[in-house]
Amino acid sequence: MNLAWRDIRHKLGRFILTCFGLSLLLAVVVMMAGIYRGQTADALALLRAIGADVWIVETGTLGPFAESSRIPGDTREMVARINGVVEAGSITLQNVQVERGGRKVRLQVVGFEPGRPGGPVRLVSGREITRSHFELIADRQTGLAVGETIRLGRDEFTVVGVTSGVVTLSGDSIVYMTLRDAQQLQFDLAPPAARREAARGAQRTQTDLVNAVVARLAPDVPADAVAEVIRRWKHLSVLTDAEQEQLLTRTVIERASRQLGLFMSILTVVSAVIIALIVYTLTMDKIREIATLKLIGAPDRTIVGLIVQQALLLGVIGFVTGSTLVYLFNDWFPRRIEMLSEDIALLFGVVILVCLLASTLAVRAALRVDASRALTG
Repeated sequence: MNLAWRDIRHKLGRFILTCFGLSLLLAVVVMMAGIYRGQTADALALLRAIGADVWIVETGTLGPFAESSRIPGDTREMVARINGVVEAGSITLQNVQVERGGRKVRLQVVGFEPGRPGGPVRLVSGREITRSHFELIADRQTGLAVGETIRLGRDEFTVVGVTSGVVTLSGDSIVYMTLRDAQQLQFDLAPPAARREAARGAQRTQTDLVNAVVARLAPDVPADAVAEVIRRWKHLSVLTDAEQEQLLTRTVIERASRQLGLFMSILTVVSAVIIALIVYTLTMDKIREIATLKLIGAPDRTIVGLIVQQALLLGVIGFVTGSTLVYLFNDWFPRRIEMLSEDIALLFGVVILVCLLASTLAVRAALRVDASRALTG
């Protein structure tokens, strides 16, 4: 006869409510771990989608993600002629805010040269950009569908394709357009501002500028060797793909990652305290039953098994239910949640350990119960 199971059946309603409340708390812990991983995935999404081996940016900068970077557009031609470079392309990055459906939507516009590195790699619907102007490809997160139009700057752009899974560091959506359209959006002045600058006699700003040149190399060519060749020009900075990933994860999002890690640690400690209190309270409610067991000669291991088994059941049911809730409502969260199997396994082990440690307080109190309490009113 399993005493833990019989006790649960005796007070099934309270046990279910306790497990549900604990599952909500553990769901928050799982969610924080998923957001931590999701933030890293968001930071690297565009970088990995472009798939470049080297990034050429403005000298003295760590652009285009960590710092502002502007280089002449013809840099791409120089890079393409370097031995070992298979293909190169120019890109621009610009944050814009548009109004859609009565609310403000923040987007990042990626300008690229069709047929060269820098554009979307996988479309879920629609087609590639074929016209030189006024077409764009949007990420599915924007909610834009093929055939819709959106106003950016002074022009209307038609969505011809939809991609998925590529966002900015902050989780904002991305749209792709041709490099020329992106440069016009970035550098062209509004008519009143243009007239004011002309009246001042100011010269027109050069618009053939890009934020970076990305290059893909032959399989047998090391990225560091090509980067060293470009650095000798002394007017450009070069980052390899590995250096760019390290920069994004260890510098750009480091503070936010540390904050998420701190919150997750605090929630884990709070969960441990709450589990300990729950197990202790459930044990104190069974003081007379425990005393009766002692009175009839039940060994201590029976009492310990009763408490530990219930603590483990609370933890396992709460964790499984909480993880399932996070998985089911994953698409409703405003930020990406990455639930990696190794993280889930690690958190499950932590929960089991917490339940075992939490039950020690209740076990200690139960073993101190005097058998004579079974005879008192």
